[in-house]
Amino acid sequence: METQEGPAGNTWSGTDPSAGPPPAPLPRSFFQRDARVVARALLGKVLVRDDGRSARIVETEAYRGSLDPGSHTYRGPTPRNATMFGPAGHLYVYFTYGMHWCANAVCGDESDGTAVLLRAAAPLTGLEAMRDARRVRRDVDLCNGPAKLCQAFGVDRAFDGADVVAADRGLWFADDGTAPPRRPGNSTRVGLTQGRDHPWRWWVPGDPNVSKGRPS
Repeated sequence: METQEGPAGNTWSGTDPSAGPPPAPLPRSFFQRDARVVARALLGKVLVRDDGRSARIVETEAYRGSLDPGSHTYRGPTPRNATMFGPAGHLYVYFTYGMHWCANAVCGDESDGTAVLLRAAAPLTGLEAMRDARRVRRDVDLCNGPAKLCQAFGVDRAFDGADVVAADRGLWFADDGTAPPRRPGNSTRVGLTQGRDHPWRWWVPGDPNVSKGRPS
């Protein structure tokens, strides 16, 4: 079984209770920063679910609220985007194209309406559960896109508003000591018609799990 090293030196191997506790959640202060800073800092961090699933974040996009016409919060609060106007360190989960869920980490100050979209991750542990959820032939296709990542982790509307610092719904981000890349890949974001010129997408260069989405 795959293992990962926690911030306190504990080695965690998914559901194996003898392997020690899973790595602790990132502090709220990590998310209380500009979304562009958090987007880069999340590269290399680990998304963990309490059922043993985990994956290393390899691609992100920043969305900057009223400063960003590509953001869901550009025109202000609505029932759909309310979570983005709440405290940092929560998940904003939305439904798109009538079939997919996408997850974002809320950032900045409360009422900013800013967040980081989780675009792709490299699976670490709990791959059998991810394979059951995704039904794909190759493991590289488990989490190599924002909707794929959510499907692999079983993230849906029930996770909108989840506190990833308190891990109140069994999902959080952790630091296992892997540093973000010194020179991350950078481009405009994927699939936008508004705000398409902002270079607010970052990824781990050379990682095969980065999505195939073309910049806008």
